[in-house]
Amino acid sequence: MTREEFDRIIRLIRQEVVPAIGCTEPIAVALCAAKAKETLGCVPESIDIALSPNIYKNAMGVGIPNTGMIGLPIAIALGVTVGKSEYGLEVLYDVTAEAVEEAKRYLESTPIKIATDNDCGEVLYAKATVRCGDDSATAVIAGSHTNFTYISRNSDILLDKRGGSGSDTADEGTDLTLRKVFEFAETVPAADIEFLWESAEMNVAAAELSFNGDYGHGLGRMLHDEAKSSIFGNTLFTKILSYTSGACDARMSGAMVPVMSNSGSGNQGISTTVPVFIFGKAHNEPHERILRALTLSHLTVIYIKQSLGRLSALCGCVVAATGSSCGITYLMGGGYEEVSYAVKNMVANLTGMICDGAKPSCSLKVTSGVATAVLSAALAMEHRYTTSLEGIIDDDVDKCILNLTDIGKNGMKETDKLILNIMTNK
Repeated sequence: MTREEFDRIIRLIRQEVVPAIGCTEPIAVALCAAKAKETLGCVPESIDIALSPNIYKNAMGVGIPNTGMIGLPIAIALGVTVGKSEYGLEVLYDVTAEAVEEAKRYLESTPIKIATDNDCGEVLYAKATVRCGDDSATAVIAGSHTNFTYISRNSDILLDKRGGSGSDTADEGTDLTLRKVFEFAETVPAADIEFLWESAEMNVAAAELSFNGDYGHGLGRMLHDEAKSSIFGNTLFTKILSYTSGACDARMSGAMVPVMSNSGSGNQGISTTVPVFIFGKAHNEPHERILRALTLSHLTVIYIKQSLGRLSALCGCVVAATGSSCGITYLMGGGYEEVSYAVKNMVANLTGMICDGAKPSCSLKVTSGVATAVLSAALAMEHRYTTSLEGIIDDDVDKCILNLTDIGKNGMKETDKLILNIMTNK
């Protein structure tokens, strides 16, 4: 692999692995509202929000950091009262208890209209229009969570990238394959990927926070509790599950804690990093070897998401757990062949798990994905894997991945509509 290829992929990873505070869908809406307010130049007297169904679905039931509240209205209010668009997915970084009270008062006095836009043409889309007196401003995010495609103030168009790629992802033409992903992770100079160590440490810290509080359904804390070891066993497997689910518990219930995301999702970032890091540390693997396993995990997820898209009816834990299974297989001593077996085992097992929005119970799905990741890796190391005689598996591992993403992106479109209909009519 040439230096130019290394650099392109490193830029890609740096754009896709970024810190986020709170679930990225309501945070993206808060970011959009913050940008619209900044463009307007004063506190809005009214706000209109239009969202793609997938954004709406993922923002309905999740906790907003440091508020004790759920859903979009408080996220939008915080976006316009204290949010800073320059922070990106950490737009609510400055939220304090006083800021939350200010946002609550703002909600009581300001009309905020939230609607879905089924004709926006994007899976990930948020439009915020704010008004004050005779002035108005509009901001649009599309394609990815921080990608502004349109900004205007009154009749002045300040930015217009509509009709473009719909993504801020760099170097989409890197033509990744699983073999190229593996080769990169194994041969890239370690100094060039050292920044990924922070992604694991940050997400493990979120898990450790959850063990000392009451977050979400408390799945991570329950698994972590040694008093219950007679049920689950005080094992490395249980530790991996407890730390991964714990980080998700904290994040989904609105803990004011940053996590390192992958491809626009904090839960994907957690599932991509925590299992690999915990496994490597438990086996006293050298720093560089854990770092390369983390790289393999992160880049596998980025590769799969390139064809799946940011949001779909397919639960992101399937993709993220596939990445961690590759990383764990590598730490078990596996080469490219064993890693490809792990991917096939994952695709054969979890394909079809639905995404019914971001919410505290995501920790249950994350745990299912990570448990399967460890099992798939162990099987792969025994050269036991699903074959092309079974279901959607193909001899070509990259075709397996395309089969997975084709089902998630295209085959489950009607499923996505039905899920949202169920969620909005309860």
